[in-house]
Amino acid sequence: MRLLLDTHAFLWFLLDDPQLSANAKSLVVDPSNDIEISPATYWEIAIKISINKYSLPEPFEQFMEREIAANNFRILHIEPRHTSPLVTLPFHHRDPFDRLMIAQAMVENIPIVSRDSVMDAYPVTRLW
Repeated sequence: MRLLLDTHAFLWFLLDDPQLSANAKSLVVDPSNDIEISPATYWEIAIKISINKYSLPEPFEQFMEREIAANNFRILHIEPRHTSPLVTLPFHHRDPFDRLMIAQAMVENIPIVSRDSVMDAYPVTRLW
């Protein structure tokens, strides 16, 4: 199954954070699942680092490239068709990064792994 990781699920998995649910962790480590990462995820992390709201244990680029490759995560590139739903997507969620990931999950018809229950207001499957 293809799965899209929300930013916090991505980071919590990589950093072995106990906030990641056991179910979410099992979904990510299941070799039969293809894990997708939106560029919105690493864009959001970069912005949070630049405004001192987050830090990583090593340089950003080194961390991202190594972890994405080492975990066999795939990048779900943002295409115009992924942004089209944003034109009419209701504002249940205000975070632009999450809205983009929701739109990608909708277009690709894939579940999103996220703790964020606000996503349940959209026509996506949220797993946690």
